[in-house]
Amino acid sequence: MAKYKYYFKKPRSEILKDILKILAASTIVCVASTSPYFTISLLRKYKTFKKYKKKRIYDHFYKLRKQGLIEINNKNHQIYIKLTEKGKKKAGWLQINDLKIKRPKKWDKKWRIVMFDISQLKKAHREAFRGKLKELGFIPLQKSVWVNPFKCCDEINLLRDFFGLTEKELIMVTAEDIGRDSQLKRDFKIEL
Repeated sequence: MAKYKYYFKKPRSEILKDILKILAASTIVCVASTSPYFTISLLRKYKTFKKYKKKRIYDHFYKLRKQGLIEINNKNHQIYIKLTEKGKKKAGWLQINDLKIKRPKKWDKKWRIVMFDISQLKKAHREAFRGKLKELGFIPLQKSVWVNPFKCCDEINLLRDFFGLTEKELIMVTAEDIGRDSQLKRDFKIEL
């Protein structure tokens, strides 16, 4: 009886996202071979790529190179693959799009308060940042003061770096008491 391989058919954009994420995680991928299919065989060791046919992965590498998102260089019988500046920006957006704050089983009874003062010159950054806070589940206390009860320091630092905000423009405070917080506890569905 013949063996059949079934491949999960993801949209093309998903394969591109997977490739960019892997390349973003490792600054440069270095492969000790001149065969482009060796590179693909190496990448298929990542769990993410096992579900794709080699030809599809190769085609997407070519497409990323053509779009100017990656550089593929061959030096001394080794292939070097790295993100270009344009590729890093695209990979950064993918990281930001996938950002989530984990809800723990038990709340540590601390509030995370994000305060920002982003100048009018960076209005687009301010609006995008505010939108991302809302997406992450933050609730506004005031126009530029938002609160969340769950640990999110890493996520906020990633947003700070991505939007190019300084420590003067964005401050995060952890507090145990923020006054009358019973409505916030109901909004976040945590113990009263």
